[in-house]
Amino acid sequence: MDKLYNWVKERGPICLGLDTALEYIPESIRSRHINKEDQIFAFNRGIIEATKDIVASYKVQIAYYEAEGIQGLMAYKKTLDYIKANKVPVIADIKRGDISKTAQMYAKAHFSGDFEVDAITVNMYMGTDTIEPYYEYLKKGKGIFVLLKTSNPRSGDIQNIKTQTGEFVYHEIMKLLDKKGKELLGQSHYSPIGAVVGCTHPEDGVAIREYMKNTFFLIPGYGAQGGKPQDVVKYLINGNGGIINSSRGLILAYKKETWKGLKFDEAARKATIEMKDTILQQLKLITQG
Repeated sequence: MDKLYNWVKERGPICLGLDTALEYIPESIRSRHINKEDQIFAFNRGIIEATKDIVASYKVQIAYYEAEGIQGLMAYKKTLDYIKANKVPVIADIKRGDISKTAQMYAKAHFSGDFEVDAITVNMYMGTDTIEPYYEYLKKGKGIFVLLKTSNPRSGDIQNIKTQTGEFVYHEIMKLLDKKGKELLGQSHYSPIGAVVGCTHPEDGVAIREYMKNTFFLIPGYGAQGGKPQDVVKYLINGNGGIINSSRGLILAYKKETWKGLKFDEAARKATIEMKDTILQQLKLITQG
């Protein structure tokens, strides 16, 4: 999280999601590359080259690559390698949630070897023992983002159930994460145990931020899912402490009327700059207000 904190400080809080489906890839790439692996990687490489100087991180959603079999996973590996070669922080959105030896294997798979990344997403709704196997890697500079209050419309079906204490389920998880996180604070005073807090439930998000001062947030839901800039900036602390993710809104910008006629990578860059400028303007308004 120290690494992410410094990148946000330097470049702003934008996290670009590479949720790359085959149907997102323009004909200009598909006509030049026969197999799926090359098509996906060529698209991702173009997006990375166009945005690597203006984003704080990339989030790569593994499901899009698993869906295409071995070729998809090879494209996934090449994408991770390319991001790392450009020294930009990379998050694998894998949402693993298991215990004991299985969780140890997930940790090994994504914090070392072919699929090594800086941070991963984790689901701890099976209990605290789902995240314990990752601790040894956290002490070596890796990070996890634990699902806390997610951006999907029906997140409340489980997360907002009231417990015996009268609080919501996600409140209980919030307290557990905050307590453990404070034992592992880095130089930036943020824990390597981060939280996924969607910006589509702003009242919940603001309350969570008020409680979790030392937790770095991965903030999905911006743009396509309905998250608004005036809400999402409230999840940050002095413009830092979190990264705001947008995937389709950026990588599919070339399909929008606004950027019609531009190449896919040029449109992605313009859309990323627009998102960044909008959020920075909202931060400025808060500071002035």
